[in-house]
Amino acid sequence: MAIRVSSWIELQEQLYEGSWHEPLGRFRSDFAFRGMSRADSDLTTSLVRLGGDAHELERHLLRNFRKYAGRGDVPVDSLWNWLALGQHHGLPTRLLDWTYSPYVALHFVTANLDRYDEDGVVWCADYVQAHRRAPAELRRLLEEEGANLFNTEMLDRAARDLERFDDLGDEDFLVFVEPPSFDERIVNQYALFSLGSSPTVSPDEWLAQHRELARRIVVPAELKWEIRDKLDQANVTERVLFPGLDGLSRWVARYYTPR
Repeated sequence: MAIRVSSWIELQEQLYEGSWHEPLGRFRSDFAFRGMSRADSDLTTSLVRLGGDAHELERHLLRNFRKYAGRGDVPVDSLWNWLALGQHHGLPTRLLDWTYSPYVALHFVTANLDRYDEDGVVWCADYVQAHRRAPAELRRLLEEEGANLFNTEMLDRAARDLERFDDLGDEDFLVFVEPPSFDERIVNQYALFSLGSSPTVSPDEWLAQHRELARRIVVPAELKWEIRDKLDQANVTERVLFPGLDGLSRWVARYYTPR
């Protein structure tokens, strides 16, 4: 479902729609968010965008990444930690970046000044409902932990390699995973990943088959400057989300670019 907003206030209402939990008496959203600068962008993973045989490429990419990276780069020598670390550093994988924070998602809608003449989009996916469609073994792990999301340790208990993971279900599924806190960027971006049941599963096609799980909030081009200025005032910037001199330089350069 696509919803086109027309104001900052309407945008806030849509981003936090459905976040009230009556049993808790708290506003606790079950949604993961992904912001993109173009409204016509899909959720194709970096592995699929690479082209070729995704099954073969995934195996070779991950094997060589593990071979040449330092052993101390992951907290535990687990396939799932290596996969998350690779995604975090630009390795083409079946994972896709999401965030718990709607404002972090809005940052990525408005970070590219060259796209301010185009509508952007925030994807919102209900990970709690998505996990109810996961295989029984994965649902059991969530119940045992009293959790709504997976971590890499839980995935390792369910399947030690990708082949076993892909065989957990008879139908395609999509789950959401919290990565280890490798560095401040993971923490500050409030990051999580979606993980498909095969390297060729398309998250947007899977979500389209389960329309009740997701919505797309279209951000009009004419609203981007207001959003960007208010995010800057709220300190949701490259300086915070990409700690270090690179992020600082990107923030300063964008902040002082004339309109």
